[in-house]
Amino acid sequence: MTKVIHVHLIFEKKDYYFGSISAIYAVLNSDQIGIKQSSLLHAGLTDGGVKVTQRAIIRQSHLIRSSQE
Repeated sequence: MTKVIHVHLIFEKKDYYFGSISAIYAVLNSDQIGIKQSSLLHAGLTDGGVKVTQRAIIRQSHLIRSSQE
């Protein structure tokens, strides 16, 4: 399964989808998200896990794909 990290910026009302935590910080900075990369890496996001900051809601899940025939 492919991991997907959804970042919802609360005040900007924008949604972003990433394949890794490192990819988040290639597009957004820690001021926009409200948490530093090292802290988010150690937050222990799991499948279905959520991390809420004052500026963003960060949720990890998996991408559902159809099976190939």
